[in-house]
Amino acid sequence: MEETQPPGRRGRSRLVVPSRSDVLLRNFTEVIGGPLGRRSEPGVVSPGLFTVERVLVLLTVIAAFVGILVKGYCRVNGWESPTQFYATCYSDFPDLFRNRGLAEGVFPVLGSQFEYPVVTALVAGLTAWLVPGSGVTEGRVLAYFDVNAALLACAVIVTVLATARTSARRPWDAAMVALAPGIIFAGTINWDLWTVCLVAVGMYFFARQRLVPAGALIGVAAATNVYPLLVLAGIALLSVRTGRIRPLMVTGGSAAAAWIGVNLPFAAANFSGWAYYFQFAAGRDAGYGSPWFAYNLVAGRLRRPGLSPEAVDVLSPALFAVLCAAIAVMALSAPRRPRLAQLAFLLVAAFILTGKAYSPQFVVWLVPLLALARPRWRDFLIWQGVESLHWAAVWMYLGQVTSSGSSQHNLDMPYYVLAVVAHMFAVAYLMARITWDIYDPRYDPIRRHHLDDPHGGPFDGAPDRLAWKLGSPAFLNRRRKDLFHA
Repeated sequence: MEETQPPGRRGRSRLVVPSRSDVLLRNFTEVIGGPLGRRSEPGVVSPGLFTVERVLVLLTVIAAFVGILVKGYCRVNGWESPTQFYATCYSDFPDLFRNRGLAEGVFPVLGSQFEYPVVTALVAGLTAWLVPGSGVTEGRVLAYFDVNAALLACAVIVTVLATARTSARRPWDAAMVALAPGIIFAGTINWDLWTVCLVAVGMYFFARQRLVPAGALIGVAAATNVYPLLVLAGIALLSVRTGRIRPLMVTGGSAAAAWIGVNLPFAAANFSGWAYYFQFAAGRDAGYGSPWFAYNLVAGRLRRPGLSPEAVDVLSPALFAVLCAAIAVMALSAPRRPRLAQLAFLLVAAFILTGKAYSPQFVVWLVPLLALARPRWRDFLIWQGVESLHWAAVWMYLGQVTSSGSSQHNLDMPYYVLAVVAHMFAVAYLMARITWDIYDPRYDPIRRHHLDDPHGGPFDGAPDRLAWKLGSPAFLNRRRKDLFHA
């Protein structure tokens, strides 16, 4: 039954309480007196000092300190191989600071080749300027890491707040982002959290139907990493399904203008340095964490031929295209229009599963999207547990590779491959659960509370204009009226 508000309090919405709506959390609350009572009015009655957003910020700060403690060994003893892998405290920041000219004041892309997009290069160069002194010293390397870690913590706070506000009546879902083990362990490996922050704020603006700033932020995010473009792909699918083309045109046009505006000065100043990232991404071999790399490891152990770089260059985009086509068919044929967050998660997950590399920090891409697409703590914790095992397995395997030690003192190859397979199965499981939610919204944690698409902005409550009728399973036929009118 839909929740109602008392007379005179229609201006504020009641919040969906996790201890009521999530079975796992409801069970955990038994030790502190059980779930929140039905007569309470969260979101209507003022909570006093500890508002939802303040608690979320506090949780994020605590998680950030835990993340720094994880890097404690390297902060004290330095980032050197193989000990940085065995201590699971590896970060790209020290290596890039020492070996890309950042310590000497060389600005990435403008003064040297840099294997990252321009916004990441901008962050890397500006944070290097914040480090006092000159030259490569252990103190300056540590300071460079600390500066970036502190700024990334700020980016996570913004991400958490944007996710909470995007979630509307479900701000507590952002606690998944605040406490995510994937962000704690992998958030300071690289600058990916800046992309995550830009995407989260962009999706918040889109949910508020502020399409120009939403597109601009997604465009800047795409100049930081390529995956934000998949959010635009989700918007495109919903535009086709609803017949509302304006949101796609305005958001996509703003994104293109922002991307060009950010990239053009770098390309004009040093075209070869600007183009190096694209050449590097296109020419790289299968990397750690990818199914292609795992396959070649197994093939090598079995003394069978592996996949050549040319074969991976064909198979990776081809398989991604197949998954995208399947997602598009589902988006246009499901009995009820999918939510934007669901499509964004499926597209980014497909990109991760089929990519030429899967670095441990890529897990942070999916965390805010899952908090919006399927905020179920059981599935979230299972996935994060598997990703944490994969994160540890990567460093143990790299410790063996860099130390050339015997296998009895290191993680042998089969266990590393099993960790990669487990990560892939965990992501595929989430994709399957979200797909099930799309076809049967009774299981969708958002729509079961009589909402349509609170993250969808102009698509929220929009009628279908184009929907392919490919036939429905029996359970959908029995519930067709509920699916369209829930």
